[in-house]
This record gives sequence, structure tokens and C-alpha cells, in this order.
Amino acid sequence: MTEQTPVARRGRPPGTSARELEVIALRLFTERGFHETTVDEIAAAAGVSRRTFFRYYDAKSDVLWNEFDNEVGTIRKLLADAPADLPVMDAVREAVLAANHYHAEDVPELRMRMSLLSSVPELAASATIHYDAWERAVSAYVGARTGQPADSLYPLAVGRAVLAACRAAYERWSARADADLTVYLDAALRALTAGFADAALTAEPSPSES
Repeated sequence: MTEQTPVARRGRPPGTSARELEVIALRLFTERGFHETTVDEIAAAAGVSRRTFFRYYDAKSDVLWNEFDNEVGTIRKLLADAPADLPVMDAVREAVLAANHYHAEDVPELRMRMSLLSSVPELAASATIHYDAWERAVSAYVGARTGQPADSLYPLAVGRAVLAACRAAYERWSARADADLTVYLDAALRALTAGFADAALTAEPSPSES
């Protein structure tokens, strides 16, 4: 019996993933410009079809948010599994740290991403949707833990404050590139926790009586 040469299959190559498309798109956006790079060019560089690209992403701008959106999903799951006796802000800090995996060697890629997000209006506008999802993941948890609606004062304040602290940590880390991102996140969130003790999150404030 003669040995037959395997027939090459068409379609998505093994190993192609949302992350691979993200890396390729980031490179092309940086080299050619965001608006100058087409979905077809990203797909071709990855060796996949246009249809395959849209199985992963709804729009070209979504590519740069892949890791961020994965992080939001991870934070939601970690908070859902957090022990009920763990202080609220400790649970939030531990979830944020566990969801992040960036190291100093990742800074060059993330600097390219930040440059695009700050210089392309379409990308800057899309940030609001993704940041809102991140905030809501935290606010929903705080609301559940404190027995308040997620859109009431303290859950909203915690969600937005945590995001602001994390963005500050991210910017400082990307400027220095001297450690893992978690070093900066941990420091920022520990400082924030000092002002959001559980006892301060128990009820909405009562308006002063006139």
C-alpha cells in the first residue's frame, strides 16, 4: 500500500485565535494607520477569511479591546466566587490582581495600544462602552454584597473609583516599565481601600432635614 500525502484543508489554520488577530491588527494599525487598514488585510495577514474575522469581532475597532473584555469577564467570575466573609474592597482588589497578567515586557505592545486609543477618535469613543462594562462588573458585586441596587451611590462610587485607580496604576506602570502591572494595581487599590471600609458602604446617605 502506498502512503498518501495528506490533503491540505482550507479554512481557519489551527491555532488562529482572537488574540492572534489582535496582535496582527495592532501591528498593521501602527504601521499603516487605523483607518488605512482594512478587515480584509487583517484577515489575510492572519491567513483567515473575512468571515472568520467577524466570528471573533463585530467591528474593526473591537480588536483592540479583546484582552480588556476578557479581563472584565474574569473579574465578574472571580467576584461571584469570592468568599462572603471577605471585606468588599479586599475581594475587589484580589479579583483585579488575579485577572491581570501583564509584565514589564508587555509594555511596548500596550504603549502602541494606548497611542492608538488616544489618537484615533473612533477608538477613543469606543472606550466608553468597555470602561462602563468594567465599572458595572464591580458595582454589581458591591451592590450584591451591601444589599443595594448596583446603580445606587456607593456601588457606583466604588466601581468608578476602582476603575480610576486602576487606570492611574496602568499609566504609571506603562511609563516606568519596571515591574508587573499587579505591583502598581495592588498599591493603588490598597490606598483606595482605606477610604472604602465595609462600614462606610452600608446605606445611602440621608438628606439633611430642613
